[in-house]
Amino acid sequence: MKIGYARASTNDEDLNQQRRALRLAGCKKIFDDQISRISTKRPGLDEALGQCGPNDILVVWKLDRLGRSLSHLISIVQELGGKGCGFQSLSESIDTTTAGGRLVFHLMGSLAEAERALIAERTKAGLAAARVRGVSIGRRKAMNAEQLRRARALLEAGERPADIARMLQVGRSTLYRALDVQHARGGQAA
Repeated sequence: MKIGYARASTNDEDLNQQRRALRLAGCKKIFDDQISRISTKRPGLDEALGQCGPNDILVVWKLDRLGRSLSHLISIVQELGGKGCGFQSLSESIDTTTAGGRLVFHLMGSLAEAERALIAERTKAGLAAARVRGVSIGRRKAMNAEQLRRARALLEAGERPADIARMLQVGRSTLYRALDVQHARGGQAA
C-alpha cells in the first residue's frame, strides 16, 4: 500500500496541492503536519511511519517535505528500509523500490556527507588561521581588566555589588562570575 505524507511549514501554506499529487500517485492513506521543518515533533509523520510495514511505500511530494536535514531524511529512509518499506519522492522521481532509485538516494547521501566534512575542514582551517593572526575567537569578555580592578576596589570600599554592577553596566551575576574567576587565578585579571 502507498502511504502519503504532506507537510506545510506555515499556516498560510496550502496542503491541498500535495494531497492531490499524493492521491494521484495512488496513496490510500495520507498523513500531514502543519509545522516548521526544524520542529522535531511531527505527529503526522510519526503516524505515517507507524503505518508503514513490509511492501508498503511512503510517498512524499518533495524531499524537503519529509526530513529536517539530509541526514534526517537518510535516517528516515533507512528506518523504512529496515521495515521492508520503500520510499518515493514524486518531484525528484526517487523510488527506493528500484535499484536505480536506491543508487540515486545513496549518492545524494554520500554527497551530503562529503559536503559536511568539507564544511567542517574549512571551518577548522579558518579558525586556525584566525588564531595565527591573533584574532580572539569566541565571545568577548563582559568585563576588562580595568573594570575588574575598579570593581574589586569598590567592593573593598564597601559598595554593594548591585550598585557596582549597575555602575559598570553589567549584570550582577556577570560581576560575581568575573570576580570569582579573578579570585581563582590568584587575583590576576581574567
